[in-house]
Amino acid sequence: MFDSVLVVCAGNICRSPTAEYVLKSKLEGKSIKVSSAGLTALEGKPADAIAKQIAQPYGINMDEHKGRQLSSQLVAQNSVILVMEQRHLNDLHARYPEARGKTFLLGKWINNAEIPDPYRQSQEAFEHVYTLIDSACSAWQKYL
Repeated sequence: MFDSVLVVCAGNICRSPTAEYVLKSKLEGKSIKVSSAGLTALEGKPADAIAKQIAQPYGINMDEHKGRQLSSQLVAQNSVILVMEQRHLNDLHARYPEARGKTFLLGKWINNAEIPDPYRQSQEAFEHVYTLIDSACSAWQKYL
C-alpha cells in the first residue's frame, strides 16, 4: 500500500498545492502523507491568491503552503509522484531516473488529462483547473 504521495508542478504555487490540499481532504482518515513540490519552485512563496480564493468555498485552506523545490530526497521519500503535464513526467524522469514506475499524471484516471498552468491567467482559468484537479483527485482516491 502507498504511504505517501508527492504532487509536482512547475512553480509549486498554483496546481500542485491545490492538488495537495484537495487530495489531503479526500484521503482524510487514511494514513497517507500528501505533500507537494515544484520542478522550478518559487521557494518559500505562498500559494497563489486566486488559487486560494477558488479553493476556499470547497473547504480547502492553503494558507500554510510554502513553495519548495523538488529534490532527490523527496523523490526517494514518496511512494507515488503525481505530475500535471507529460513534460513534467519527462523532465522528472530525466532528472531522477529512480522515479520511473512511481510517477504518473494526476489526470491518469481521467483520460490522461493534463492540467494546464493557470498562473497569471483569469479567474475562469483557475476555476477550470480546480475542477480538473478535483476530478483527478477523486479518481485517484480508489487507488491510494
